[in-house]
Amino acid sequence: MKVASIAQVREIERAADRSLLSFQQMMLNAGAEASELLQKRIPIDAASKITFLIGKGNNGGDGLVMARELARTTRADLQLYLLGARDRADLNYRAVLDAGLSLASAADDHNGKQLSSLVESADIIVDAILGIGARLPLRGLAAKTLETVNDCLRKRKARPFVLAIDCPSGIDCDAGDADANVIAADLTISFIAGKPGLFVFPAARYVGDLEIAAIGIPERFPQLARIKTTVVDARLASSLLPERPLDGHKGSFGKVLLVAGSEHYIGAIALAAEAAYRSGAGLVTVATTRLLIETVAGSLREPTWLPLPERDGGIAETAVDAVLAAAEACDALLIGCGLGMRESTREFQRQLFARGSLPALVLDADALNLLQRDARWWDALPPGTIITPHPGELARLTDLSANEINADRWDVARQCADRWKLVLVLKGAHTLIAAPDGRTCVLPIKTDALSTAGTGDILAGLITGLRAQGLNAFDSARLGAYIHASAGIIAAQNAGSSRSVIAGDVLSALGSSFAALERL
Repeated sequence: MKVASIAQVREIERAADRSLLSFQQMMLNAGAEASELLQKRIPIDAASKITFLIGKGNNGGDGLVMARELARTTRADLQLYLLGARDRADLNYRAVLDAGLSLASAADDHNGKQLSSLVESADIIVDAILGIGARLPLRGLAAKTLETVNDCLRKRKARPFVLAIDCPSGIDCDAGDADANVIAADLTISFIAGKPGLFVFPAARYVGDLEIAAIGIPERFPQLARIKTTVVDARLASSLLPERPLDGHKGSFGKVLLVAGSEHYIGAIALAAEAAYRSGAGLVTVATTRLLIETVAGSLREPTWLPLPERDGGIAETAVDAVLAAAEACDALLIGCGLGMRESTREFQRQLFARGSLPALVLDADALNLLQRDARWWDALPPGTIITPHPGELARLTDLSANEINADRWDVARQCADRWKLVLVLKGAHTLIAAPDGRTCVLPIKTDALSTAGTGDILAGLITGLRAQGLNAFDSARLGAYIHASAGIIAAQNAGSSRSVIAGDVLSALGSSFAALERL
């Protein structure tokens, strides 16, 4: 599943029209696929009342085709509200007229009462007003219509199901800006590819679940195939799972070394270590201070332990030799979870990078914060390094603020990965993963269940465990991020509320997340 800008989508459409299928056929395919996806999502029968909001342009044309398809395949009560006059020469409009569907026009609805009535009685609303070319802020009839619809929805006791065709009307599909009157969708069906703005807030708030309809354009089509940005969906994640031969042993599934912890961040060790094990890694060794080992080892039975010299409650600079020796026997090394910001620990990390030949490296949390004072810190990292910052941590490594990063997440992630020659996991709702060769992917998942302390340690442990099992850096990052996000969804379902999820719940849900992928 690809992600393409507005300009890229239009280029694909033009190229397809020249060599593959006409614009009219693409529109017919779009409406038909949208109809099919809606029926898969929600039961539709003779009692179902569906209101279509039909704009003047191509998005409205998609809505007309979808309405005609639903009329052909269901017995639902279909009501179409037209925001502008349609040309009778329009084949899609003529098909709707020939089908005898009920039409209402905004031009005849001066006080908006008919629109309000249609919204108040609808079980399903299809938003086909504006597509990817909308310019913000909205004005005129489109803005007035959306405002009226939202007013009616707020007054209803039971909200109807809302489907947006291609995108919710009134969002910027490149930048992710949103008009004040956007109708929040339960499901958005985007055509050909996802659009970057659908994964950026505030627009992402209105998208709901996202489905991509190919409308007859295969991913191997040249203009689409060359796009390097993808969505990590379940099928892709499933294809990345490391093999588990039945005659394997702990050495077969990778050895992880975890350098982490300080006196104020004890739990980070346990969360990261258990996540690495639950990724399928064969052996996890935790390198930390003796005090932390004594505190945690009694409740964490599986890891082996490497005591390190301590200074001021954290790892001392004299720990370098012990860690380098242990790293020689490991396949992946994670540094950072709960590490702390002491000067002695910073010196330990600096010497480790300067002196060592390190295995596959993952840096998280304080390992990243400790880098900020080192000029050209990225030159000291081995090829294939993965870093997992949230926007605040990435801000400390750049000249940008967290707000500036969130406002331009796609480009910032790509530029940093390219400049630093590493794989970057930019955490947050719709986590982004960027590789130095320009490949970028996004998670289709957003949940507040992961907005709790410790979940970042779980993600880092997962990615490191997958890296130890032989996956390359980019695949480890995108599979680990998907497993982590889907485990957050499962944890919220198990807890009954996303607000009650804690990091331990996400750990417990990892097995179910893996199992769902293994069944595909």
